[in-house]
Amino acid sequence: LVVIFQSEIRDALERIGAGSINSISNLAGRHKKKEIYYSVVENVCSAVKGMALECTGALIVIERTTRLSDVIDGGIKINAEVNASLLRNLFFNRAPLHDGAVIISEGRIAAASCYLPLTRRNDVDSDLGTRHRAALGMSESSDAIIIVVSEETGTISVAHDCVLQRNLTPDELKSFMLENILKGSHNSKED
Repeated sequence: LVVIFQSEIRDALERIGAGSINSISNLAGRHKKKEIYYSVVENVCSAVKGMALECTGALIVIERTTRLSDVIDGGIKINAEVNASLLRNLFFNRAPLHDGAVIISEGRIAAASCYLPLTRRNDVDSDLGTRHRAALGMSESSDAIIIVVSEETGTISVAHDCVLQRNLTPDELKSFMLENILKGSHNSKED
């Protein structure tokens, strides 16, 4: 029987072996991606904390499941690792790319100097500037997480799911990001 069904047995064993390798590979890929997003959270929070202390205005968009290709294409492509120093340099008020938003896609800084859609809502506080209105607008058209640092006050805000949370501490921002990025949609896309 073994001789007669030799090719079928070999095929079955190859499928079993490939499945095990693919499972191990997928598990390793998920672990690596989680490390990358943890690094993103750490670097973004570090940069935001520094910019808030210096009252450097910033607008950072972290892509989730809604692809932001059009927004990225409208900016200056960067394609770099997320690094706190690089983020701070991009938003330095004399830097050529400081206007607009930085888009983080798939764990990398995809583009800078990107323009976001402004909110169309009429119930927005009149004291909110363009960055906050753009953050709300992006949260209305995508599932992205948008972080704003106010140039006037240094306060940290986050827009997500059409809601703007204001006056966050750096620790609150980190908790929010860990909850919504590491435990959010990036993990579910791979499972």
